[in-house]
Amino acid sequence: MHEHDESEVRRLVGEAVDRALAGAARPARPGPAAARRLALGSDHGGFELKEVLKQYVADELGWQVHDCGTHGTEAVDYPDYAAAVAREVAAGRCALGVVVDAAGIGSAMAANKIAGVRCAVCHDDRTVVNSREHNDANVLSLGARIVNRGLAQRLVRLFLSTPFAGGRHERRVQKIMALERGSGR
Repeated sequence: MHEHDESEVRRLVGEAVDRALAGAARPARPGPAAARRLALGSDHGGFELKEVLKQYVADELGWQVHDCGTHGTEAVDYPDYAAAVAREVAAGRCALGVVVDAAGIGSAMAANKIAGVRCAVCHDDRTVVNSREHNDANVLSLGARIVNRGLAQRLVRLFLSTPFAGGRHERRVQKIMALERGSGR
């Protein structure tokens, strides 16, 4: 008999549950090429902070950045850019994503409409760590009028370096995903 560790058993059970739920496709997992690739996007209110974060993530943290726009300060609609980031993550082309608008709230709402995305609005170290450890958040939403440049850099570094804790949290994340598939109660 072959023994499996707990994470392998959870993965296998998760795949079996997904197959059992008719038509429910599991979001793509990032491939090896996406392992250190970040999708980054903003509206006009978050453009300047996005540009700071883009350079910081590439130069200081060594991640490849896929810039989903916007590319200037002209007024644009945040759902377009939040959805672009979310789609990159959901498709597995990027391991994680960051969206920036004035408050972070609208972009999080938009990103969370994309299947497979768990976007968290965070404003301090504790919310970032909790979002990753407990909720396996794969997109971070920041408010450019809420967090300053230095804090934003620290929050992104924490987001990219904090792993999902698994264990008791895995069941809860699976329940979130079941709600997305319409199979939650």
